[in-house]
This record gives sequence, C-alpha cells and structure tokens, in this order.
Amino acid sequence: MESLEALVAHIQGLSGSPEEVAHLHSLLKQADGDSLRSHAAALVPFLTHLSPEAHSLGYLYLLEACATSGANLGADFLVTVADFLTACSADQIRLAPDKFLNVCRVFKDQVMLLNTPIRGIAPLRAAVRKIQASPEQLTPVHAEYLLLCLLAKQYKAGLSVLEDDIFEVDQPKDLFLYCYYGGMIYIGLKKFPKASELLHNAVTAPMSSLNAIAVEAYKKYILVSLIQNGQVPSFPKYTSATAQRNMKNHAQIYVELSTCYGNGRYTDLETFVESNAAVFQSDNNLGLAKQVLSSMYKRNIQRLTQTYLTLSLEDIARSVQLDTPRDAEMHVLRMIEDGEIHATINQKDGMVSFHEDPEQYKSVEMVEHIDTSIQRLTALSKKLASIDENMACDPAYLLKGGITGDSTTTTSTPFHTSIFEMI
Repeated sequence: MESLEALVAHIQGLSGSPEEVAHLHSLLKQADGDSLRSHAAALVPFLTHLSPEAHSLGYLYLLEACATSGANLGADFLVTVADFLTACSADQIRLAPDKFLNVCRVFKDQVMLLNTPIRGIAPLRAAVRKIQASPEQLTPVHAEYLLLCLLAKQYKAGLSVLEDDIFEVDQPKDLFLYCYYGGMIYIGLKKFPKASELLHNAVTAPMSSLNAIAVEAYKKYILVSLIQNGQVPSFPKYTSATAQRNMKNHAQIYVELSTCYGNGRYTDLETFVESNAAVFQSDNNLGLAKQVLSSMYKRNIQRLTQTYLTLSLEDIARSVQLDTPRDAEMHVLRMIEDGEIHATINQKDGMVSFHEDPEQYKSVEMVEHIDTSIQRLTALSKKLASIDENMACDPAYLLKGGITGDSTTTTSTPFHTSIFEMI
C-alpha cells in the first residue's frame, strides 16, 4: 500500500468531478482491507486534513477502517463520526454503501455502549436521508435509527421516518425490524391503530421459516389489537402458510389471553394476567398486558351503549365490575373526550344518556379530510400498479415463482422486490 500521506493527497486532489471521484474510488479499493485497518490508530490524525463534505468518499474509507479495526479510538471519535454522518455528500457515500452502513452500525453500538442513545438520533436521522435513493426506500439504517429512538424514549423523533410510505426493500430483515421497532414507537405514543398496522405487516410478511422478530411482533400485535378493537383478527389469506401454522404455538399465553378477554369478565382476565405476569415480564410486555386489562372496562362500557339508551353510573359500575359510580363516571368521561362513545352525564341524578355519532360528514374539515384521503389512495393505487407491472417483467421473480417466459423479449425495470419475494 502506498503511504498514508500519498493516499490522503489523492483524496484531496480527486474529490471534485464525478470522473475524478470514480478514479479515486478505484485507488481506495486497492488500498482497502486489512492494510488500512492495520493503520487505524495512525489514520485518525489524517482525518483532520480532510473535509467530511468535500472529501466524503475518501473520508468514509478511512473512517470505516478506524471504526471496524476494534481499536480503542476514544470518545472524540464519536464526535468525528457524528459530524461526518451529518455533513457528508450523499452522491459520494452511495458509491460505498456497505462501508457507510458499517460506520452507522459501529456508531450506534458505541452510543448504546455508553448508554447515551440520544446522542445518535440526529446523526443517524441524517444518515437515513443520505443513503436513501428515494424517500420510498427502506434501508438498514432505518432500524438502527428507530432502535435509538426507542432506547432514548424519543418516540416522536421516530415519526420522521415512520411517516414515509415505503415501497422498496432490499433485505427482509430490514422490513421485519422496521415494522417491529416502528410498532413499539407507536405504542409508546399511544397510537394503537398505527402500531397495529406495522405489527400486522411484520406478522403477515412473506417468510419460508418462522423468525424471532415476527413472533415477538405477533405477541405485541395480539395485545395492541385487544386494546384497540377488543379482538384479534384472523390471519388474512395472504399470510404465509408458515406463519399460519406455527405462529400461535409460539405465543400460546397470548392466544389464551385473547380468549379470556373475549369472555368479558374482568376478574377472570385480572387473574389470568397476574398468574402469567412472569411470562409477560420476560417478554417486556407486562405494561401492555395491564393496558389490555384496563381496556376491558372501556370495551364493556361500549357494549352497554349498544343495549341501553340511558343507564345510571351505579348500574354501569356494577355491570363492568368497577368499584364505585365515581370510577364509572371517570371512565365514561375519558371515553367521551377520546370520541370512543357519545354520551352525556346528568350530574343531578347520576344518569348517563348514550347518543348516536353526531358526525354528519358534511363539514368543510371533513370534506377536506376525505379529499386528501382519496388523493393519497389514488397515488397509492398507481404506485402499486407500477410495482405489479415491474414484477410481471422481472426475470428473478418469474424464476422464483416458477413462471416460464421468453426473457429475451421481456423488458426488466430495476426495482426492489424483496417485500414480495418468497423469503
């Protein structure tokens, strides 16, 4: 390998035009590997002679060699990596995506080791945008970023990537982790419909063999479904046969919890949760299980609205097994505020009157909401049609699906099909 001084000189002189960067890339490949890592300690001072923004590709090669060498590079090195992830040129680092991902992983591991996950949130958020070819692409950095948001309890920060519509996936594991961590973030925000949607995607994604991420997602999916809807939907037809055959066997306690919940008796459910608390705790789901227990009050009150027009607070408390009419009043008021029931409480006689949904779907706000939803669904439909057309022409997909055709006359458009592959 040429001297480090000469290599740095090349990086400084060949980081301008795309042609220069391409030539530099070939030189860096020749110098890459164990030869660079063996000089890891000596590389750090040379980084000060380079600009993370102007010399991104060369900077990345040196930084990755340092990060993966196993050497103790000190606390200042984290600052160096953070600055690079924030400032680097997307065009240059995409020439060496594997090295960029290595740097991101080491950075994530280090902030976790120091028990300071919050330090990694802003740099990894920038890294997600730098490595993405489009906002619709899911990258391995997404999961790393969401994990740090979870550990730092910065749930709202996770929304910056979770609110994107994802259509392109390179690796199945990235999808499972994205859905699992994303579901946990929405649970932290009490956005149970969104949590259910992501966890459902992890459970129903194509798989030829069961994986631990999908199993853990299924456990949380059962709990969230009970909190949100009071029942767990059956597996849809497109769920893999592997999941349909085996998933419930790996989450037996949770399936039994769902059955107990369906019986509608609070005391039975309470006994079940208490007797299986150790299992829920070991799965880090005890808090969710207790929320399932609390939600039974709400579910039973909702059932009463389907039977009665008026009911006293005392009768409500007795029916849903609350201790006092005051407790019933608090639950009813909370459900009214959350829009879960429509009712009024007469404070004089303690009577609750249940009403129909007053929404007439004709206000300006509602019309705008419906129009926005229609536009989004139209765009989604066009995108799915485009993906379906590309899949029908992709030789790799046709081969895996056992579909024969004349590949010489088929036009293939490059795209990521891993969501649909038989994993």
